[in-house]
Amino acid sequence: QVQLVESGGGLVQPGGSLRLSCAASGSIFGISVMGWYRQAPGKQRELVATITNGGNTDYADSVKGRFTISRDSAKNTASLQMSSLKPEDTAVYYCNARKVRFGIPIDYWGQGTQVTVSS
Repeated sequence: QVQLVESGGGLVQPGGSLRLSCAASGSIFGISVMGWYRQAPGKQRELVATITNGGNTDYADSVKGRFTISRDSAKNTASLQMSSLKPEDTAVYYCNARKVRFGIPIDYWGQGTQVTVSS
């Protein structure tokens, strides 16, 4: 099992910045991708950004140019730097770690951290 613990959420004004962090522990060997997802009230969980072991990143169109994902493999952490935040970024943000075994993805999730963008 992989345990993921997020931190860094909170309340921020539009145009502000926040940094989310995710610490992975437990059976971390074999994690190939880490990422951030979010879920707003009444909506489905959606991908925000992912980063592979090799450092390849992918972003949702809605956050490109505003959010930056990074990863420290030595410390088993992943971070999401969020800038120019908008009210529509308000959601619970979840850290994700993925392993692939025999071609089957296995996803692990953190408990989530609330991000609220409001004046």
